[in-house]
Amino acid sequence: MKFLVVDDHALIRDAMRGVLKDLQGDAIVLEAASSAQAMDLVREHADLALILHDLQLPDRDGIEALKELRQLFPAISVVMLSAFNDRDNVVRALDNGALGFIPKTDSREVLLGALRLILAGGIYIPPEILAAEPAAIAAPDKAVASKRPSPAELGLTERQVDVLALVMEGKSNKLICRALDLAEPTVKNHVSAILKALGVTNRTEAVLAVAALGWELRRPAR
Repeated sequence: MKFLVVDDHALIRDAMRGVLKDLQGDAIVLEAASSAQAMDLVREHADLALILHDLQLPDRDGIEALKELRQLFPAISVVMLSAFNDRDNVVRALDNGALGFIPKTDSREVLLGALRLILAGGIYIPPEILAAEPAAIAAPDKAVASKRPSPAELGLTERQVDVLALVMEGKSNKLICRALDLAEPTVKNHVSAILKALGVTNRTEAVLAVAALGWELRRPAR
């Protein structure tokens, strides 16, 4: 498996290389100290499994680089790294297609757990972000939120849960259509019903809500 670590600090790149080697002994870890170097490497290595990208680089804002990566290389997963793990940065990253947001200050064990979750198809959100505003990201009713309702208790059908599982993987409506063999209007209706049930207005808020509720959604079988 091939990874790319994009960070202007050599010590951070060294640390992340060690974590990735712990994660997978035969991992190939490429490194870039700038956005320009990263783009060159991505063009040369279309088989990258994951990019770990710093939020702030000397030559470019990390979110702007993330937008370009998701547009040009949608098949390559991107995770943001930062020492600034405030809610706004996390939401911006998820809004623009990141599959996770990992604080650089986390322990090696946490980093490994986060990467395992992401490679298994999940989205990693720092626990402190979920704890910051539980009423806003869990469920519309505080009493309901405290009970951590199941998807069925919030009125989601099995098919809507399948759609939600793919939303959690960052899949677009078109990709969900292909995965579940559904028409696009049907998927749009399911997504609308999911957002309403969760009491949120967009996909990023849905991801945060599901994480706060502690649901473990499995990728649907064809």
